[in-house]
Amino acid sequence: MADVLPLVEARLRGALGEPDARAAVTFLGTDRIEVLRFTEGELVRYATLGMSAHPMADPTAVLADPVRGPRAELVLTVRAGRADTGKVLRPLAVLAASPQVEGVVVAPGASLDVGEPLWPGAPFTSVLVAEPGGLVEDLELDAPLDPVRFLPLLPMTPTEAAWKRVHGAAALQERWLSHGTDLRDPARRSVPLE
Repeated sequence: MADVLPLVEARLRGALGEPDARAAVTFLGTDRIEVLRFTEGELVRYATLGMSAHPMADPTAVLADPVRGPRAELVLTVRAGRADTGKVLRPLAVLAASPQVEGVVVAPGASLDVGEPLWPGAPFTSVLVAEPGGLVEDLELDAPLDPVRFLPLLPMTPTEAAWKRVHGAAALQERWLSHGTDLRDPARRSVPLE
């Protein structure tokens, strides 16, 4: 079975260009997770590399399938120069390791919480997992492997995360859209939720 990570990195480079920084984090009992940083004009994109090395397993399954199952990497985009977002590397690695550590399947519509600001002074402690396919196309792998999906992350304030738990991801995204929320602004305030 071929290692998927070189293919994943090639897909990221093809879509986002050459990374200008990378960091690696290893948590006890997990594989190494890297976070690559891509800068393009006023946008900074952080992408994980390592989450897709193994398929995510259904936490209710008795045995995890070592071949079949969803694979994903995470992508966060923020505007440069408005906050010290460089410290997001560790929280992103924590989120990318969550399928190995907690046995969760990360999918669009899910909320992921790190329990602390995503970077120093950030008004966000969690993210909403958005639909893939826009910025980085899915990476098809040889059968029977599932494709690797590149899941965008949308930072949420604690108030937005609580509102999303009650009303759902689609309702929160509609609220953001109707208020013209700049989801790439690393210092934005919570959208009005009344």
